[in-house]
Amino acid sequence: MNRSGLYTALALALIVGLLFGIYPELDLQLAALFFDASNKNFPLKFNTLAMFARDAAMWIAWGIALPSIVALVVKLARPDKPLLVPGRTVFFLLVTLVLSAGILTNLVFKGYWGRPRPVVVTEFNGPQQFVAWWDPRGSCGRNCSFFSGEGATAFWTYAPAALAPPAWRPLAFTAATVFGVVTSGLRMAFGGHFFTDVAAAGLVTFIVVWLAFGYIYRWPSTRLTDARIDAALTRFAWPLYRLRQKWRGRDVGSR
Repeated sequence: MNRSGLYTALALALIVGLLFGIYPELDLQLAALFFDASNKNFPLKFNTLAMFARDAAMWIAWGIALPSIVALVVKLARPDKPLLVPGRTVFFLLVTLVLSAGILTNLVFKGYWGRPRPVVVTEFNGPQQFVAWWDPRGSCGRNCSFFSGEGATAFWTYAPAALAPPAWRPLAFTAATVFGVVTSGLRMAFGGHFFTDVAAAGLVTFIVVWLAFGYIYRWPSTRLTDARIDAALTRFAWPLYRLRQKWRGRDVGSR
């Protein structure tokens, strides 16, 4: 999570954005590698093993997030108890996951950026017109192509990689990159996304993780502590906890 990583991500974003903006047909050419013209479909999307691998990738990503989710739920239910997972870990992992794979992908882009998926464009036997990555005026009405939610979820594994011990961090980042690339490749092979959809997912997610890591762990003016996050969650959940205890005949006091 150093500056060279951010500069690399920004440089790649600029290169990919300009290249595929000037030559949008590159997206079609890459998607065509997975298209069977004789059968007029993307055959890998019917492959049982490939479909299982796609689902397994999401299980793995959410499985990594699960301890933090459980710790947060338990803390909200029992604010008198300390978090089961360090507070910064919970905050960092869940905020980056929600931002990259939830808010930015589904709420900001996919619902309003009307880019059709490869499987439905005319070049691949579909009814809709292809548009470049930068053009939000496509005919897709909802759950559109730009950018990839599953790709963002897979590349979100950069967040747990950033928390790996320093000696293991390069290996962790390499594994997260491979995981994201393979998962994104499957989405392309199924006709679910163009290259720029998954590239944007990876680059945006990395930048979100980089900024969140700096905010929570590195920058002195914003750096948080586990105790501070634990205390904030206690204060937030205490009123409801106190009300529940009053119904049981106990008054646990205020916080």
